[in-house]
Amino acid sequence: MTFDNARGRSTPGRPPRTHPNVSGTPSVVQSLRAHSGAAVPFSVEFNPPRDAAAEARLWRAVRQFERMHPAFVSMTYGAGGSTRDRTVRVTGELAQETTLLPVAHLTAVEHSLGELRSLVGSYADSGIRNILVLRGDPPGDPLGEWQQHPEGVAYAEELVRIVRDLGDFHVGVASFPQGHHRSPDLDSDTAFLAAKLRAGAEYSITQMFFDVEHYLRLRDRIAKFDPIEGAKPIIPELMPITSLRTVARAEELCGRALPAAVLDRLNKAAGDAPDDNQAAVREVGIEIATEMAQRLIDEGAPCLHFITLNFAKATTEVLTNLGYGVTAAPISA
Repeated sequence: MTFDNARGRSTPGRPPRTHPNVSGTPSVVQSLRAHSGAAVPFSVEFNPPRDAAAEARLWRAVRQFERMHPAFVSMTYGAGGSTRDRTVRVTGELAQETTLLPVAHLTAVEHSLGELRSLVGSYADSGIRNILVLRGDPPGDPLGEWQQHPEGVAYAEELVRIVRDLGDFHVGVASFPQGHHRSPDLDSDTAFLAAKLRAGAEYSITQMFFDVEHYLRLRDRIAKFDPIEGAKPIIPELMPITSLRTVARAEELCGRALPAAVLDRLNKAAGDAPDDNQAAVREVGIEIATEMAQRLIDEGAPCLHFITLNFAKATTEVLTNLGYGVTAAPISA
């Protein structure tokens, strides 16, 4: 436990401040270029902690990844601002107290324009200049009916313009390899992505997927629809599966069933007693993530973005399998 002088209280698991705010924060695209070399850059996604114990676990993962030099790290945002204060604070601490490049998520769910501008201002005060803009999912039911705040915005494209107009920010958006579940068809979904990029987004991060062909088709669609915008980086998002419970979570988050071939491999590993074969399921999940990542590298993906659920071990195993020079020694699952 360390003492936070700025707030006059102790914060479990978090080291004291080591780096002040600095000007000239690089963009995600600039960082990808700087990290490109012998290996394709990688990045990781964290979730806002809900209590002190979860925050301590997050910071253990942060310090482990920090030694591995990801191109950037992103912090998701609780639907409807359910973890707003903690999210803004912890994301700011990533900018101020680590050598990492943080990307703050910003969603339009249940927020007025005034609240959205205030959030962007809070991030700016912490030295954050990279923001991933998403319209967001309804709280409690990601697949439920989306409702616009009466004083808010309806589309991510609008939010991109708002953030860009507020100052010197670098903006990314979401893309959907199988199309967003609310898009009427893939052509419309491609047009929506192009509109977000034209509004000022510099790159996109995909929704997680488990068939690399979907990513490749997305890349081809946007390049054909708009060659200029289609040249911007499309960063694939991966989540190593470590249990059958993770499968259910993955399907909930992406609104899509996993490919039959993937489920067959996991179910075969689980056998008739999945609770007794968790290690086998995890091993196959790591194999699948490694195979996907290698295919993406071979196909020229600009970066590998990993959903970590605030643990370092699974992602580190995948990177080790791929031959990355991993110096961290994760102590958590």
